Amino acid sequence: MLPKKTSETRVIMTELVFPNDTNFYGNLMGGRLMYWMDTAAAMVAGKHSNAPCVTVSVDNISFDAPIKLGQVVHIEAQISRAFKSSMEIHIKVWGEDLTQQYKYKSNEAYLTFVALDPNGKPRAVPEIITETEDEKKVFESALRRRQLRLVLAKKMKPEDATELKALFIND
Repeated sequence: MLPKKTSETRVIMTELVFPNDTNFYGNLMGGRLMYWMDTAAAMVAGKHSNAPCVTVSVDNISFDAPIKLGQVVHIEAQISRAFKSSMEIHIKVWGEDLTQQYKYKSNEAYLTFVALDPNGKPRAVPEIITETEDEKKVFESALRRRQLRLVLAKKMKPEDATELKALFIND
């Protein structure tokens, strides 16, 4: 299985915020944005693995700035690291006010997907090739995020999380 460049997986989705997408305050509902983020991440995972993929986890999503009714939402998603059968997808979200002509960061998050074989079992995925300094930085920190997710899900013992221990313990 040949490795793929992270840039080959990039997906950019653009949505317009309509009244049915908003809450009482005229802000884009968080659930709607999470749906769009999950959709973009699923496309990235599928492009990378050439297989059906399912969402395994969503890291913390903090909303830095609301996106309002009538504004445009830009969702940029790209694989940050591939493991055996799982893939971490990095997502950045911007809002854009077309009338005032400005774009601003709304939030970002990491989602994890697993590729499935025809029997619905996890299957191997290609490794990735990073090209830019930013891609390399996100790639390097992905192992810490993965270990944290596994410890929180009780799939890894805290004492086995070597990358996390390195952050807190000096030998």
